[in-house]
This record gives sequence, C-alpha cells and structure tokens, in this order.
Amino acid sequence: MKTFTIKILHILSLIIAGTAITFAQTAKFTGCISGSLFDENGKPMDYATVSLLDSQDSSIVKGTLSNEQGVYNFDHINTGTYLIKVTMVGYGMIITKAFTVTENQSNITVPVLKMSPGNHVLSTVNIAGSKPLVEHNGDKTVINVEGSVLSAGNSAMDILERTPGVIIDKDDNISLNGRQGVSVMVNGKLTYLTPVQLATLLRSTDGNTIKSIEIITNPSAKYDASGNAGIINIELKKGIREGTNGSIVAGAGYGKYGKDNETISLNHKQGNLNLFGSFSHLDDKHDINVNLRRIVVDSANTTYFNQYSSSVKQDNNNSYRLGADYDLSPKNRIGALISGYFNGENDDDSDNTYIGPDFSRADSSLHTSAADHQTFHNISFNLNDTYKIDTAGQELSADLDYSKFLNNANAGYATDFFLPNGSILHPGSFLGNGAPSTIGIRTAKTDYLNSITKSLKLETGLKFSDVKTDNDLLQTTDASMPYINENHFIYDEKIGAGYISLSKDYSDYSIKAGLRAEYTRSNSTADSVNILQYHSNHYLDLFPSLFISHKIDDKNEVNVSYGRRIDRPQYDNLNPFTYHFDPYTYLQGNPYLRPQYASNFQFNYTYDHNITLTLGYTHLEDMIANVPVTDPAAKIAYAIPENLQSQNSLSMNVFASYTLAKWWEGNINMNGVYNDVMSDRLNGVGYSANKATLIVRVTETFTPVKGFKAEITSAYQSPVIFGVFNLSAQHWTDAGISHSFADKSLNVKLSVSDVFNTHHFVNTVIFGSDNLVARVNAETQVAHLTLTYNFGNGKIKSSEHQTGAEDTKGRVKGAN
Repeated sequence: MKTFTIKILHILSLIIAGTAITFAQTAKFTGCISGSLFDENGKPMDYATVSLLDSQDSSIVKGTLSNEQGVYNFDHINTGTYLIKVTMVGYGMIITKAFTVTENQSNITVPVLKMSPGNHVLSTVNIAGSKPLVEHNGDKTVINVEGSVLSAGNSAMDILERTPGVIIDKDDNISLNGRQGVSVMVNGKLTYLTPVQLATLLRSTDGNTIKSIEIITNPSAKYDASGNAGIINIELKKGIREGTNGSIVAGAGYGKYGKDNETISLNHKQGNLNLFGSFSHLDDKHDINVNLRRIVVDSANTTYFNQYSSSVKQDNNNSYRLGADYDLSPKNRIGALISGYFNGENDDDSDNTYIGPDFSRADSSLHTSAADHQTFHNISFNLNDTYKIDTAGQELSADLDYSKFLNNANAGYATDFFLPNGSILHPGSFLGNGAPSTIGIRTAKTDYLNSITKSLKLETGLKFSDVKTDNDLLQTTDASMPYINENHFIYDEKIGAGYISLSKDYSDYSIKAGLRAEYTRSNSTADSVNILQYHSNHYLDLFPSLFISHKIDDKNEVNVSYGRRIDRPQYDNLNPFTYHFDPYTYLQGNPYLRPQYASNFQFNYTYDHNITLTLGYTHLEDMIANVPVTDPAAKIAYAIPENLQSQNSLSMNVFASYTLAKWWEGNINMNGVYNDVMSDRLNGVGYSANKATLIVRVTETFTPVKGFKAEITSAYQSPVIFGVFNLSAQHWTDAGISHSFADKSLNVKLSVSDVFNTHHFVNTVIFGSDNLVARVNAETQVAHLTLTYNFGNGKIKSSEHQTGAEDTKGRVKGAN
C-alpha cells in the first residue's frame, strides 16, 4: 500500500510539474481585464455571473462572479478580441461592445456597467417557463425533479422508480438499462451502501428536497470506478437567496394505509458566512403480499411448496443536514457539514405454507408469525476546503469525511405445523434472530484542476478510504431464553486511488482521456461457535476512459466513449454464515466472492438537442448474482451470492422531446436491452440464458392555465433477466397537478402514483434443481397532497458543499 501511494504521488508530482512548465510556455501574455457592476440605484451588484466571451464565436473563455463591491477580474488573458456578458436572476442580460487585448494594451478596464430589472440594458433575454422534466445532455440524462408535481409526497426512492431506464426489484436492487451494478451518488459523492441500507437513505430523503437526478452511463476517471452499469447522481436543492430564507413542506398520502411527510429547510447568508440546514420526517405504512411456489425434486418423489406471505411494514424515517461555508478570501472557501438519519421499522408478517404432492393438495402445512423490529442510525461529518489558485482556472480542493452506522434488527419467528385436517402435526418451533452491526467509514481526497489553455484542461487527484464493519448474529430457539452469539464477522477494507484526466477542445471536436488506478486491500474474520475463518485479498486495477465528441453542425452531434468499471462485493454478502427465516428458508454469504468488472462502449447521436440515439455494449466478467439453491433431501431453499462467468449486454436508447402546443410538452424514452448471461461453474453445471427487453416511458406536461401545471407519466417494461432470475413485464401510470399562490410562495400539489394499480410483477427461477415462482403485489397506488411554503427574501445564490465520502456508504447492510 505504501509503495503504491508513493508511486501515485510521484506520478502526480511529475504531472503537476509538467503542467507548470506547459502553463509557463503557453501563457506568454498576462493581460488583465477588470470592471464593476451597479444596479439602477448605484448599489454594487455582488455575485452576478460574469463571462468573458471570444468575439468571433461567442464561446466562453472564462467565467467568474462579481464580489461584494461589484468588481470582477480576469487574469492571464491572451491577446485577442473579447466581449463581456453579465447575467443575474431578475435583471436583464448585458453584453458589452468588443474590445481587444494586445501586447501594448494588456490591462483593460471595462466601463462601469449598470444592471436594470427587465430588459433595458444593451442586450437582454427574457426567459419564461421552466426546465423540461427530462433533459438529455450527451453524456448524461437529467431529470429535473424540482418543480415537478410527481415529486409531491414521494421519497427519493419513489422518484428513482419513475426515472427512465431505472428498475428497482423487490429486494431494493437498482438496475440501469437492464443491468445491475449501479452506483448511487448524493451531490456528486458515492454512498458506499448496500441496496437495503441505500433504500433506507433514499426513503429518508424527501422528494421536495431534490433538485435533479442525473444518469451517467459512462463516467470519467474522476469518479470512483465502482458501478458497472453507471452512476445515478441525486442533486439536492441548495439555498438560492441572500439573507434568511427557507421552505416548509407538509404532505399527507393514502393508499391502503395513511402516510405523512414534513420537511423544513433554512438558509442564512450574511457576508462571507453561509449557514444551511434541513430536517425531514416520514411516516409510511404499507403492505407487501407474496405468493411463492417451489417445486423440489429428489430421487424418490416431487414435493410442492405453496407459500402465501403477507407483511405490513411501518416506517418512521428522520433525516437531517446542517452545514456552514465561510469565505476566508475571494479565493478560499472552507466548509463543514453534519448529516445523518435515525429510522425505525416495524414489520408484522404472516406466512402460510402448504406442502404436498401438487399445488392443489397438501399433506401438511405450517404457519409462521413474525415480528421484526429494526433501527438504523447514521451520522456523518465532512470538512472541506476549496482554493482557487488563480482566475486562469487552477483550483485545489480537499475533503475529509467520517461516517458511522449503527444498525440493529430483532426478529422472532413462531412456527406451527398442521395436518390437512387442521390438527397439530407436531409441536411448534421458535427462532429468534438478532443482528446488530456497526460500520465506520473514513475517507480523504484531494482534487486539482488546471485550465492550462483556453482549450486544454487537466484534472488529477488522490483518494483514500478505510471501511470497517463489525457484525453479530444472535440466535435462540427458545423465546424464554437469551440470545446466543452464533456469528461474529469483521470486515476491513482499504482503497487507495489516484487519477489523471486531460481534455482538449478543437473547433469541431473534443477529446477527453483519463486513467484511474485503485489499490484494494481487504481482510475478514468470521467466528462461528469458536470456529474461525480468515480471508484476505489485495489487488491493483487500472480503469482507462476515453470520450470523443464531434459537433457536425448546429443541430447534429456525435459522441463515442469507453470506460472500465468495477463492483466490489457488498459487505454483508461476504459474511459466510446463515440467517434463518423459517425451517425451510435462509440466507447465506460467500467470503470468496470476487469483484466483477465491466467494459463499456457507447455511441451517442443528438439531433437539435431534442432527439438522442444511444447504442451501447457492455462485457461483464465475474458477474455477481444471488443464486437460489435447493437441498432436495432436506427440502430447504437458501440464497447465496455467486460469481457467474460473464454477461454481454447490447442496448439501444431513443429519447425525444416535443412540443404539441404552447401549453403541451412531452418526451418519450425507449430503451431496448439484450442480455446474454452464461456460466460454466454455477452449482457444478453450466448455465446460459438470454432475453431482449423493451422499456418505454412517456411523459406529458400541461400548462393550460397560468399557475397550473399537470403531468402524466406512463411506462411499460417487458420481461427482463437478472442473473438466474426472470422478471415479468410491468406497466404503470402516474399523474399529478399543482397550482401556485401568493406570488409563487405557496404551492399545492396533488399526485397519484400507479393510478390504475397495475405495478406488480412475477419473479421466476427455473434452473437445475431450482424451480420457483414469486408473485409480488405491493402497495403502489397512493394519493399524495403536498403543501409547500417558501419564505424569506433575497436574490443571490449561496453555496452548499458536496462531501467526499458519499461514495463508500453504498455497500452497508440495513433495511426499509
């Protein structure tokens, strides 16, 4: 580890030294452009956006913000002819006359510019309307949640389920474009959580606090290499006003059970100090009904298991976020952030299992009642510093993060056994499970950005993460007896990473190439009834990436990209011991899981910013998948994660937005995926499966009357395969309407998810001795009424830092 870190530091020192030499060679002239801004009353205009434009093509050379005295500066300017453009919300845009920087006249002072509300200054653009719900920006798709009526009363998880190309199964696994292995980020940082723990975080995040969701299918070297299917980035809203301001959100919903959500957000900015915070609370009671049919074949006979499971879940989620930024100088900003959640879940489950020679006859049956109580606590700390070395584009940033998770689950399963006539077959049994766990995550990272020239940019950085999980599994078979520690599992993982990325812009082309190196060292210890198991692993991986973009003309653009990615095993999947649910089913981990690697190729064509065609190919090695296993002799079924040999995926995505009338806009997203899974080592035999899947999503937005906005989204997904699981077709429709009052300070939203109650699915596995079908029917038809009140004054955008540890939190075990 030490040798690898020294190598990375040596490489980066050479890069930075080379950058300094290059910059010294290219910056022959050090011209300076300055000026000042005032409003119509002579008051300085601070924090206005000032852009330096090339007069020939109006391309942006540099950008900055005016300071509290209304002054702006541009340093290290080459000779040439330029324009100044100034924009600010509520004021007309200013574009100055052209001026020239020469060797003899290198210091330019632009005449004082006065900004006026409306359209009175030089050149202006009046912007009306709002952002479309879905935007496609070449390398990513952006879902503009802010202002959408469908966000009303929904959590981040609910909104993700309605995002184009995203599928979330019954176990909260997230897939993108038909492929699992998605990394979820919050404000640009990975979450380092397992699917279930991630579900806890997402269900704790009120949809009203989300600004947008970005889908990045082929990330650059700057991002962590985890996530073979790409990255989903959730951007939270930021404070946008000077002074003290905020918002209050209150909502209520009803499906089969009642729900409520409340959020308060505050922002205070004065001088160099910016304070921000939010708190959200959610109560959600819902049910899930599952019919699981299993066929077990042994040498003597065939046994049929027909299980009906009904579960009522009560979630009580609370999340908070409190932070501060302080400008030490115009170039240096420091910040601190505390965030976390404290959640609880209570489940009441009732299972009836009928066992016999076929599904219509039962020789015996069993009934299991379960009470499951779970708690999840998280607190995270972040310290950050951003230093703008100069106005030429050099910037250095650093983040230190610490996160701690305290999770606990206690479940009791009481099972009674019956004959066909209802009489008792034999005495009942009891199984108690306790699963306390502690997870600690420490990360440190630094990034360096240098705009070497107008068209050449360098990005480089280092990152280190240290994760330790400590898990216990406590069990008892007597409700009156104390729990016994059956399993103690400790997992320790350290990752050191470094990256470098260079991008170059030409007249019609742009190229970006990057390389990321990650060294991983992990150790695990499992103690089960004084039987110790040790396992260690270490590996160094290189992750190259390449992006080439060609602008054919104003309406046509093509992009090609390549990237290599990794998915490391989730922490709980490495735990080798068993977690029982009833006498016939349990879960088991696999300490010998290997990482899975993906090579992604993508071609993208965009026409007039409205129509996009994307073609992709992905080769996945050592694919990690949950595999059901049946013991024919004992009639027991369990699930264990395994490495399959490979998966090849072909995809085609078509996105188009359109305007049918001034008050009617819409978009359609069609995604076709062909998955081919194969393995020559699954349960000792070969396995092969393939399927083509079509996903279609259509969204219509209506603004028939001023102040009113309505949205309808309909989606269809044909059958899809995930490893050995086959998921049936699904379809659903969501709708909502909103209206603003009191000069847009008060907004009322009414939305209904799954209007026709059709969002249900069937999961099937038929392989070797495994033959099971699960029909899942969850509460998806829910109506929400949400009130939002915005208060405070001001006009200027404040800042909110994005932490550096969000990307390790996605592999932690939890629930909801």
